[in-house]
Amino acid sequence: MYLSSFIHRDDLFDITERWLLGRLEPDDGMRITKMLICDGFVLSQTLEAVATALLKMTHGQPFQQERIQFKGQLRDAICQSAQDGNTRTKELVHLYQTNPEFFYREAPINGAICLDQQDHLLALYRVKRPRRIAEKANRYVANWIFQLVQDRAREMAEERAQEHNVPLKELITPPRQMDFEFITAEKDIAGRFRDNNIELDKAALKIHDVGGLKIVAGADKLSQLEKELSKDPNIRVIDRENFSGSYQATSLIIEVPWDREHVCRSYMDLRAWDRYLERGLPEAELKKGLEPFLEGSKPTLKIELILATFADMVESELGNSLHEERIIAQRDNKVYRGYIPMNVEFLIEYLFAVGVSPQIHIDRLPIKLWGRYLPDTVIDQIRALYKMPDCELFC
Repeated sequence: MYLSSFIHRDDLFDITERWLLGRLEPDDGMRITKMLICDGFVLSQTLEAVATALLKMTHGQPFQQERIQFKGQLRDAICQSAQDGNTRTKELVHLYQTNPEFFYREAPINGAICLDQQDHLLALYRVKRPRRIAEKANRYVANWIFQLVQDRAREMAEERAQEHNVPLKELITPPRQMDFEFITAEKDIAGRFRDNNIELDKAALKIHDVGGLKIVAGADKLSQLEKELSKDPNIRVIDRENFSGSYQATSLIIEVPWDREHVCRSYMDLRAWDRYLERGLPEAELKKGLEPFLEGSKPTLKIELILATFADMVESELGNSLHEERIIAQRDNKVYRGYIPMNVEFLIEYLFAVGVSPQIHIDRLPIKLWGRYLPDTVIDQIRALYKMPDCELFC
């Protein structure tokens, strides 16, 4: 995975690639821990700064921020803002208030909401949680590997066609033979990972939305904001996508610089080291500031900027395009469900768990891409990072 919202994205990609090939180095745990502390703090500070700048462009009025940990807090804020909404908005708010637990209130989120003086929702920004990053890495790797497996299966079919001296398009392949060739091709790809004979495609594995910001405003203001962005010398729009149908919004991938001096000063002013004391690093080292962690960092990062009207925001959190339902659909609609992408998800989840756990040294990788595992395996390994006791009923 190549997380473009991180400032040490190349280093993290290199470690991830080695882990997917089964190669662990002694200082990996320490490096991952420092990266997640540094890059997570830089990203959160940059998201706040970008949100402040874009809200000034869009609304031009004071606002307050509130940290949120659960989606129920966001949905409550939406209901508070919906007093002047249209009929559909009022209907959805009523449905939510009738049975709020039905709307995934306890779903975790690591972010903040921005409200005006009347508590109307103006924006939301968040950092994607490690579990969701691992799931997305699964999907991206699945698409990439599926193409590799298809290519290898096609090569095998071409070899059979040559043996029978017929053109490939005239070759009749029984379904059982096709299944056999696909499984064999999958094993060949797994063997290439085991033998360190494969190179990850960085372009195919880029994830741009680890950091995300959603601006909520009327259509006219959102259109004007896009025009302002195109003229801003500090913001570069990398990609743009319009969503229509049940989910409606405009998604922009933007590249922005981050303010090194401001971020380092905020780290000290906020005593940010206090939140990292359980991550295995000495307190004295954390108190030295963020500067020692910044070596090799990139000067810019990318985030997803979503532009949505309030009605579309309500629809995406309470209506037909409910965010959690879209996540479930993404899980169910994979083109390829082999064991390799599932192992990728397990391994990425474990990588992040190492980075936020008290352990900074690990002696082995518990997941290999060419093996087969149950979810229990990674759960037990993550519990071990925190030295949590086994939950066995029989000892």
